[in-house]
Amino acid sequence: MLVLLAAVLIAAAIVIGAVFWSRLPRRRHTDPGNSATPVSAASAVPGQTGAQAGGGEAAEAEQAEAEDPNAIRPLTGHEIFTKLCEYALGRGRGTELAAGHEGIAEAAAAALLDAATQQRYTPRRPNMLPRLLSAANDENVSRRELTSIIAKDPSLVGNLLKIANSSFYRITPEPVESVDRAVALLGTDGIRSLITAAVMQPIFRFGGADFPRFPEVAWEHTFRSASAAVPYTFFVEKADPFTAELLSLVMGLAGIVVFRVAMDQYAGSPRMVPHASVIAWLLDNHCAPTARRIGASWELSEKTLASLDDQTWTATEHPTALGRSLYYGRLVGALAVLRTNRVINEDTALASIPRSEMPQGQVMRMWMRLTPQPGKAQPAKP
Repeated sequence: MLVLLAAVLIAAAIVIGAVFWSRLPRRRHTDPGNSATPVSAASAVPGQTGAQAGGGEAAEAEQAEAEDPNAIRPLTGHEIFTKLCEYALGRGRGTELAAGHEGIAEAAAAALLDAATQQRYTPRRPNMLPRLLSAANDENVSRRELTSIIAKDPSLVGNLLKIANSSFYRITPEPVESVDRAVALLGTDGIRSLITAAVMQPIFRFGGADFPRFPEVAWEHTFRSASAAVPYTFFVEKADPFTAELLSLVMGLAGIVVFRVAMDQYAGSPRMVPHASVIAWLLDNHCAPTARRIGASWELSEKTLASLDDQTWTATEHPTALGRSLYYGRLVGALAVLRTNRVINEDTALASIPRSEMPQGQVMRMWMRLTPQPGKAQPAKP
């Protein structure tokens, strides 16, 4: 009797388990990093996972999709940056330079060699930045003293409060209406990030008839990249989060410089209509070198500048801790922009976040901060 009862219970368990399993969402099982929820992997580094795959992994993903049409395929790094570029430019970039536009691309590339030292395109290192950051990092500097330093620059105050009330930093229902309150609510790390962003943000303010969406998208991507690079640097690379944040901002600034130089070249050839493929090619091939030159003019160390090498759409290796942090921030920042603007869905975005040693809970907190819910405050726009 007992044996019969046990057999019945086992059979029932098998049936229930089969029903439960059949109702689970289908996922790929070839790589644990391709699940919709980020998974920790001690050996994984940005640029070597599904988010930055080569042709072999893309082919594997296509085969998996053919076998299971409900599978969620992570986007490669190249796909992510291409989608971001197409969204920013408002049209497809094409697979190669548009015929007849090679001269524009070459002239822009040559002009970029000294654009980093021209005040028209890039500012000198903000004089206030070292003093502000030094004060923010000095435990002996009081909140009142820090507030006093910030208050000496009215434009900085305005930008700081605008960003403080964005969904990234605002932590109370009431708006932040004073620098003193911003300092009190955000603490040292928060105010340091705000200072850096507020100093850099005005650079992104420019308009034009061609590709009018680009400056705003560039700022959104830069801000989110910096915000994503900080926790990754802290939890995974054990490096200086502020340096990774600053590099993200310099990289974003370089993108703006590349874009403006390209537009100036087109302005000198009025018969030529600006083409997205030229802008995309210049961004991919000349953004990192331009960022390096800007960083050098700001007297950043060679060790720090080395992190900007190989920051292209197709790079698969980043040998330095800050290089990996910068890439991770740029990739996740791009995913966040694409998600908040509904270019990709939530499952695809989450599946495309590179695996790392960052705690899964922290990854999700980071993601929720980067992709605020509809109706909440958005990042301050340039």
